[in-house]
Amino acid sequence: MLKRLGAEFLGTALMVSLGCLSVKLELSNFLISSTFGIAVFIAILFLRGISGAHINPAVSIAFYRSKHLEKKALLPYISAQLLGALFGALIVGQYGFTSFNIDIEYGIIIEILITFLLMMGIYFIISKTDNTPLVALWVGLVVGLLAFFFGPYTGASMNPARTFGPNLISGEISSIPIYWITTTIGAVLASMLYNQLEKSKSN
Repeated sequence: MLKRLGAEFLGTALMVSLGCLSVKLELSNFLISSTFGIAVFIAILFLRGISGAHINPAVSIAFYRSKHLEKKALLPYISAQLLGALFGALIVGQYGFTSFNIDIEYGIIIEILITFLLMMGIYFIISKTDNTPLVALWVGLVVGLLAFFFGPYTGASMNPARTFGPNLISGEISSIPIYWITTTIGAVLASMLYNQLEKSKSN
């Protein structure tokens, strides 16, 4: 278990540090979203065989609900991801926090929607193949595309840890619960749909 938690810590730290560094360097929206996508690709490519490379508490919660993650691992995974995100944010400093640049009600809808789409994308690819490079490429691409199109509005968190670390370091803590709730709702809705689809297949 310790090795798995180390992988979740490392993968989340990598994603947050590289992604937030691109923000610190004031890169374009395309390059920032691409950096997040590439970071996710790298994390999955090298760490999926160890822990599954969730690097996202919302993903872990969804995977628990769809029986891809055992109950005893859920809270340890989430803890490792949050600590990894905090470590990654500490490396970069007060950059890359997520915030709503549109009315909050629209921001809430966006975060629920894009986390749902991300999680459904993950379910789709793992139901088609167990080839880690393909899974890494697909999920990294989905993250990058969603970040590109929706990042200007909400930061395209899709990940409670991704918001937790940078926002805590930057003092933008008031929005952390909103991102946690919205991203979790999106992922859980995806797990409910996945479970229903799997149930329909077996009938």
